[in-house]
Amino acid sequence: MAGNIFGEIFKVVTFGESHGPALGCVIDGCPAGIALSAEDIARELRRRRPGQGGASTSRTEADEPEILSGVFEGKTLGTPIAVLVRNGDCHSADYDNVRDICRPGHADFGWHAKYGIRDHRGGGRSSGRETLCRVAAGAVAKQFLAAYGIRITAWASAIAGIDMPQPGDADFNLDEIDKNPLKAPGRAAAEKALKAIEALRAEGDSGGGMVSCLVSGVPPGLGEPVFGKLDALLAAAMLSIGAAKGIEFGAGFAAAALKGSQNNDTPVSGTNNAGGILGGISSGQDITFNVAFKPTPSISKPQKALNSATGETVDVIISGRHDVCMVPRAVPVVEAMAALVLADAVLLQRCARSDV
Repeated sequence: MAGNIFGEIFKVVTFGESHGPALGCVIDGCPAGIALSAEDIARELRRRRPGQGGASTSRTEADEPEILSGVFEGKTLGTPIAVLVRNGDCHSADYDNVRDICRPGHADFGWHAKYGIRDHRGGGRSSGRETLCRVAAGAVAKQFLAAYGIRITAWASAIAGIDMPQPGDADFNLDEIDKNPLKAPGRAAAEKALKAIEALRAEGDSGGGMVSCLVSGVPPGLGEPVFGKLDALLAAAMLSIGAAKGIEFGAGFAAAALKGSQNNDTPVSGTNNAGGILGGISSGQDITFNVAFKPTPSISKPQKALNSATGETVDVIISGRHDVCMVPRAVPVVEAMAALVLADAVLLQRCARSDV
C-alpha cells in the first residue's frame, strides 16, 4: 500500500487501523538535539482525543504515546523516532452489520474497488482515528519549529452552520480555544454551536464546518517557486485529512471579486490578502488559511447503500460511536499537518543557499 509517507527531509510514515491493536508513526530526518518527551506528544494528543463531550464521539481512549526510539535523556538523537499509541476502547461488533456494506459518504466503495479487501471495523485505515498518528508526528515538528520562533494556532471558525468570531472581532479570543469542547475562539458562539450540535445529535444527523489556521514567526523564503510551492504543499497536506474538502489562503475565494489594486499586498498596505505566501514562497507575513470539512458521514438516519458482496442496494442505519461534527477534533490535526510541512520547508531551505 503506497501513500503512507509524508515529507522530503522531515519524513513521516504512519501505521495502524481504527480497531487494530495500535496506531503510530515513525519520524525520520528530525535533527538531533531537539528537546522531546512523551508528555510533549501526549499534550497534543489530548487535544484531539475522543470522548471529551461536545461534538465528539463517546469512544474513550487514553491515547498515551510510547516513544520507542530516537530519544535519549530528553533529546532527539537524529535517528528514527518511533511513537506507538495503543487502542483500548474498540467495539468492533458495532460494525458487523456493515461488513459488506459500502456506507454512504465513506471510503468503503473506493477502498474495496482498489484493494478487493478492507477492514470494515470503523473504516480501518481510512478512519478519522488515523489522524492521531499525524498529531503525534506534528508534536515533534512543533518542538523543532519552536526553536525558530514559528507558532501555529488553529481554531474552529464555523460549526454546523454557525460562524465563530473572526480575527478583529471584539469577542475573538485565542485563549478561549482550548477552554471549550468545540475549540472555538469565543465562549458565547461556542455555546450557541453546542445547542446546534445537540439538535443534530437528537435527529441522528451530523454537521460540518471550517477550521482556520494562523502561522506566525515564519521567515521569508520558505517554499519552492515551481512545483514545491509552500501553499501547494500546505493544500496537499490539508486535503490529505479525510474529511477536508477545500482550502483557501488569505482572502481566498473572495479575491476573485477584487481588483488588482485592492488585492495586492504591499509593505505599506497593511493587508495580507495573499495569506503570507507569494509565488509559492513565504513573504514573512503571517500565513493564514481556512479548511472546509464535510459533515460526518456516519449518521443514524436510514440511508440507501450498496452491498459489495451481492451488488444489491440495501437500507442501512449506521450504528457505533461517531462525532456529530468532526471540526473541533480536526483543529489539532490541521496544526499538525501545517507543522510537518513547515518543518520540512525549514530543512529544505538549509539546502537552498550556502550562506544559511
